[in-house]
Amino acid sequence: MKRIIAFMGLMMTVVCINAQTKVKVYDETINPDTQIVEALAKASNEGKFVVAQLGGNWCKWCIRFAKFVENDADIKKLVDDNFEFIHVNYNPRNSEANVDKTATEAALKRLGNPVRFGFPVLVVMDADGNILHTQDSGFLESGEGYDKEKVKRFFETWTPEAVRSSKL
Repeated sequence: MKRIIAFMGLMMTVVCINAQTKVKVYDETINPDTQIVEALAKASNEGKFVVAQLGGNWCKWCIRFAKFVENDADIKKLVDDNFEFIHVNYNPRNSEANVDKTATEAALKRLGNPVRFGFPVLVVMDADGNILHTQDSGFLESGEGYDKEKVKRFFETWTPEAVRSSKL
C-alpha cells in the first residue's frame, strides 16, 4: 500500500511539473485589440507589415507554428526583418470566463473575422491595418509539423518589398 501511495504521489508531482512547464506563446492577459494597434504602430515606424497569428495556448498546431518560426533561423530572420509577428489570443471556450468580449470582438473584426479558417490562422496587414491576406495554416503543414519551404514562401510573398513591387 505504501508503494502505491508513493507511486501516486510521484505521478501527481510529475503531472504538476508538466502543467507548470507547458509552453505558452499567447499572452492571455492582454487586450487583443490593443495588441494589434500597438503592433501596427511599431510596424509603421519600422517600415514593416504585421502578421497576426490568431489562436491560443490550447491549440497544439498554434504552439507548433510559433516554435517552428522561432526555432528555424532562416524563417526567424525573414520574419524579424519584415514583420511585427504577434500571437493574438482567442479562446472560443472562454464564454463564461472573465474575458473582455468587446476587446476580443474588436480584434476579430479588425482581423476580418478569420476564425472560419481554423487555428492557427495568419493575417497579414500593412502598417495602416489593411488586411492583405489571410492564410489557413493547414496549407503550410507537412505531417506532424510545418513545411519549411511552404512557410518561407508564404512569408516571402507578403514582405513589404514583395507587395510593393507587385503593384508596379
